[in-house]
Amino acid sequence: MTDQLPINAKTIKLACRLLREGDVVAFPTDTVYGLGANAFERFAVSQIFAVKQRPPDKALPVFITELSDLSLVARQVPNKAWAFLQKFWPGALTVVLPKNSQLPPELTCGQETIAIRIPDHPTCLELVRRVGRPLAVTSANLSGKPTPRTAQEVATQLNGRLPLILDGGASPAEVPSTIVDLSVTPPRMLRVGKLSFEELREFLPDVVR
Repeated sequence: MTDQLPINAKTIKLACRLLREGDVVAFPTDTVYGLGANAFERFAVSQIFAVKQRPPDKALPVFITELSDLSLVARQVPNKAWAFLQKFWPGALTVVLPKNSQLPPELTCGQETIAIRIPDHPTCLELVRRVGRPLAVTSANLSGKPTPRTAQEVATQLNGRLPLILDGGASPAEVPSTIVDLSVTPPRMLRVGKLSFEELREFLPDVVR
């Protein structure tokens, strides 16, 4: 049975302990509910794939808290991308960059890139800061099933598959983040989400669909 608990100081502390121990925890984000695990712990990353029955060739994105944390997960960032990232982070923008070689191969499924985001949600940011490592995060649903906006929707799909769901009420968005690949020239929009193509072009004029 999975614990479904309201967010407070005690449950945040519990979630951080579980994450440090290699467990998977569900929590609200600024888009939909997510599953998180220590991005640098190979077993923890593998657990996310098992919990949501995710295809083994589908890489996981990571959450960080500051632009300065990019060096932990990315090998390089194009100079022209900094103003773009400062505009949309924290927020519903995921960017793809060349990966840091220290990341476990299970996270990126053998790919040379990594998807990264700074979420605009206090619980997400606090968890990453207190765990002290970037978190691998993906939507808290069984692969192919509807993405959840509430803790109860997470429990309906994943009850018994993970130790803890942090209940922060309904998530504010029904759509996922927009994904932009900054590892290629010109930059390419891979998924339309909360941010539109037109919004991106204002700050990244050469982006293509």
